[in-house]
Amino acid sequence: EPVEMVVKHLLDSLAVLPYLGEERSLLDVGTGAGLPGIPLAICLPRLSVAVLDSNGKKAAFLRHCVRRLALKNLQVVQSRVEEYRPKELFEAVISRAYAALDDYVKTAGHCCADGGRILAMLGTAPDESRLQNLQGFSVRSLTALQVPGLGAERHLAVLARGLI
Repeated sequence: EPVEMVVKHLLDSLAVLPYLGEERSLLDVGTGAGLPGIPLAICLPRLSVAVLDSNGKKAAFLRHCVRRLALKNLQVVQSRVEEYRPKELFEAVISRAYAALDDYVKTAGHCCADGGRILAMLGTAPDESRLQNLQGFSVRSLTALQVPGLGAERHLAVLARGLI
């Protein structure tokens, strides 16, 4: 249903907007259909966004979206995140339901610049044990997100390199 799609995908993706700071670059890991990367690129034209997915069909769809929407600030990367070596590290790395928090940090942390942040869009809040041993990153904040029209839990974990 179109209304469900708007709520569960677009509004859910945009719920992180207030938590994006002054970053100039963002990597969306495991983007799938371009969520949250494409909506964020549309709403934040100042932000250079890269959407990453290893699936060729998904990458082709994403390139089509970039052309059709004329998104000058969006780049499509077809690669496994473990193998991806960006020329410049990203100030923010984000994912939406990509992997368990520790696996996400382990596989994508190398793409985050010193002083950058990892943002993990989660359903339910992880228990305290899941917030430990995050490969050189520590939790800066864990915030409940409000998604209009969605009755499910959503949270955003913001991680920074080193101890805070």
